[in-house]
Amino acid sequence: MAVRFGTDGWRAIIAEDFTFANVRLVAQAVADFIKHELYQGNGTPEVVIGYDTRFLSDRFAWDVASVMAGNGMIAWLTRTDAPTPAVSYNVKAKGAIAGVMITASHNPPRYNGFKLKASYGGSASPDDCKKVEAYLEKIIAEGRQPLMMDLEEGYRTEVIRRFDPSWTYYEHLGTLVDLNVVSNGELRIIADPMFGSGRGVIRDFLGRTRCSVREIRGYMNPGFEGIHPEPILKHLGVLAAAIQQDHADVGIVTDGDADRIGAMDSRGNFVDPHQIMALALRHLVERRGLRGDVVKTVSTTAMINRIAAKHGLKVHETPVGFNHIADLMLTGDVLIGGEESGGMSIKGHIPEGDGILMGLLLLEIMGDAGRSTPLHEIITQVQKEFGPTHYKRVDLHLNNPVPKKEMTKRLSDNAPAKMAGQTVKDVQTRDGVKYILADESWLLIRPSGTEPVLRLYAEATSEETVGELLSKAREFAGVSN
Repeated sequence: MAVRFGTDGWRAIIAEDFTFANVRLVAQAVADFIKHELYQGNGTPEVVIGYDTRFLSDRFAWDVASVMAGNGMIAWLTRTDAPTPAVSYNVKAKGAIAGVMITASHNPPRYNGFKLKASYGGSASPDDCKKVEAYLEKIIAEGRQPLMMDLEEGYRTEVIRRFDPSWTYYEHLGTLVDLNVVSNGELRIIADPMFGSGRGVIRDFLGRTRCSVREIRGYMNPGFEGIHPEPILKHLGVLAAAIQQDHADVGIVTDGDADRIGAMDSRGNFVDPHQIMALALRHLVERRGLRGDVVKTVSTTAMINRIAAKHGLKVHETPVGFNHIADLMLTGDVLIGGEESGGMSIKGHIPEGDGILMGLLLLEIMGDAGRSTPLHEIITQVQKEFGPTHYKRVDLHLNNPVPKKEMTKRLSDNAPAKMAGQTVKDVQTRDGVKYILADESWLLIRPSGTEPVLRLYAEATSEETVGELLSKAREFAGVSN
C-alpha cells in the first residue's frame, strides 16, 4: 500500500485504497509516530478524533479510536460528525498530543481522507507526515497487525471517550467574532453546509441573535446529491434560489468539512475567497484596530497587498497549501492568513483554515456596515479603492504532463518581455511560475506535483485581460485543451 500525505492529509477512493484495513494501518503508523517521536513519558497521551458526513466516516473514525486505545492512548472521539476546525481546536483545548480527522474535505463523494493534526491544532508538518509514512512502510515490511481495543471495552474502561466538540469551539469563536455587531445587523441569512459536517453550526451559533438563519442542504447525504462539496459558483444554484426565495441578505457556504468558505450576496452574485479575505483584512485593521503581518499564497489576489501597503503591514507570499501559512502563524505575529481556495484564519485562532469563523466574520462586517449598505455595495467600495480586479482559475488535465521542475524552468527561462500590453516586471518561481505585470495584473502557471493537472490563474483589471492572459498561459505551456 502506497500512502502519501499531501498538503493536508491522505485521500483516496473508498473501497479501493481507502479501506478499513488500510485506515487501521495508517492509524497504527500514527500511533508509532506518537510513541517514538512525540511522547515525553509524562501521563497518558491523548488523541482527538473526528469525522465528517461521508460514507462510513464514522466507522473509519471508530477504528482509529480503537487503534489509539489499543496502543495505550486515550481517544477522544466525537459523538457525531463535526467540522474540521472544531475538532482541530479541541486538540489544542484538551492539550492532546495529536488529532485525526476522517474527511476528504471538498473532494468528490467517492473519496475519503485522513487528516493528521498537531498539538497546536493545525495540520501536522510535512516532515512529521513523512515520518508517519516511514513508520507505515516499516509496519508493512514487518507484517505487523495494528493493535486494537474493542470499542465497547474502550467505552467501559473510559479509554475511548465520546464528546461534543461544539461548545468549546463556540465559546472560542465568541472571542473572535463580535456577536453584538452581528445581531445588530438583523440579517436574513441562508446557511449552506453543502451536506457537510458544518451543518447546524452557523444556525446554532446565531440562535440567540436577532438574525434570521435558514439552513439548506443540512441533512445527512453522503453522496452530496452528486456534486463536489466545494463552495464554488457552479455548485451554488440551490443557494442562489434560496436567497431569492427568502429575500435574504447573504448566503454563507462551507465545504465538506467546513474549513473553506464562500458566500453569495443578496443579488445571487458569488463572493469568492479573494473578496472575503480582502474585506476581512480591511475590517480587522480599520474597524478593529488590529495589526500584524499578512500571509497569502501565490494564487491569492493582489488586493491584499494594496490593503496591507496602505496600512504599513508586511505581506508574506507562500506556495499553495495552508501548511505554509500555518508555519508563519506559529512563528510570527500574523493578523490574517489565507488562500484562494477559501482556507483562512486570523490572529487569536489556531493555524487552520476555518470556513465557519470567516463566515461569521463576514456577517460581522455586514452588521457593522448596517442594513442600508448591502454586501454588494461593501464589495464595490473595496473594489473601488483597491481594485478593480477580475480573477479566474482554469485546471487543465494533461495526457502527457511535463515534470513540474522542468516546466517551471522552461517557463521562467523563456519569460516574455510583455504580456496583454503590459511590461512583465517580475517573474517568481515560488510555486510554479508567476508573471507580475506593470499594472499589478498577474498570471500564474502552476503544474501539480502529484497529479497530471496544470493549474492556470490570472488576475487583471478586466475580464477581457484575464481571458487574454489565460490564452497566453496555454500557449506558453504548450497545451491546447
